[in-house]
Amino acid sequence: QVQLVESGGGLVQAGGSLRLSCAASGRTFSSYATGWFRQAPGKEREFVAAICWSGGMTYYADSVKGRFTISRDNAKNTVYLQMDSLKPEDTAVYYCAASQRFGVRGSAAYDFWGQGTQVTVSS
Repeated sequence: QVQLVESGGGLVQAGGSLRLSCAASGRTFSSYATGWFRQAPGKEREFVAAICWSGGMTYYADSVKGRFTISRDNAKNTVYLQMDSLKPEDTAVYYCAASQRFGVRGSAAYDFWGQGTQVTVSS
């Protein structure tokens, strides 16, 4: 069992940066791939980025490639999402999730989810 708690969301102006954290509990977390998803009001949840269990491979949605960076520190049981050059269209609730499969965009492949953290980008 893995429990996930996101933090680091907030209000930022367009062009600014935020770093989200996803703290995990459960001794098997380091064996899971981890992904970030987001959901804007009135829209479906969408894939943002994923990282394999070791941190050696990452995968991004085209909409965030070059602006967002996913990383993890297994010693701290934490995954990060560094978000730079933020745009108003990045406004959403951001969720982290854990999966036994890497590189999967579909949310159904993820077994454990956090409660989400709100990111609001003003224009």
